[in-house]
Amino acid sequence: MYNTVLFDLDGTITDSSCGILNSVEYALRKYGVSPPERENLYFFIGPPLDASFAKLLGITLSDANVLVEYYREYYRETGIFENHLYEGVEQLLRDIKNSGRKIVLATSKPEEFALKILSHFKIDKYFDIIAGATFDGTRSEKAEVIAYAMGKAGITDITTCVMVGDRKYDCIGAAHFGMDSIGVLYGFGSLAELTAAGAKYIAGTPKDIFKFL
Repeated sequence: MYNTVLFDLDGTITDSSCGILNSVEYALRKYGVSPPERENLYFFIGPPLDASFAKLLGITLSDANVLVEYYREYYRETGIFENHLYEGVEQLLRDIKNSGRKIVLATSKPEEFALKILSHFKIDKYFDIIAGATFDGTRSEKAEVIAYAMGKAGITDITTCVMVGDRKYDCIGAAHFGMDSIGVLYGFGSLAELTAAGAKYIAGTPKDIFKFL
């Protein structure tokens, strides 16, 4: 039985696509680049921003940091709230909490932003631990965030934990520690992506997640 459930944020708890993509487009325009069609920007949701800007523009990670700063100009004030909870997520969190399990957030979004989002939606009360990335990039990869989250939560037995996320990064990050993962299909990943990344279970809706616990 899983006693601790780690959750991704974007694409798993909230549909943050509007705010993220608006922020990406803002950053590109300020950098002097015309944004491509919006459907070509969805890969920004999940991985670290510097890597995504570098991939899109063919620039170095160092040069991409300028775009990350532009992104945060828009996101910090506006994009962060262009966001909504997925239907059924709060009930899921309530059910997990009432079952006596520990709930941990493990997101590649900067921790400061994650705290504001959970507070904005009044769901921070369900989380025992909130772990996110750093602004300076020293903690941004999913495995790094999961390691940080496990440390904060005092997790020593991986077999009692499961990671829930919508992208391959969540599954691969969990597998790095030998942790099981649940891939969700209502976010931004596909069945093929999640299966290839080693998800042990696949959930079509938030309600389905509780069945696997």
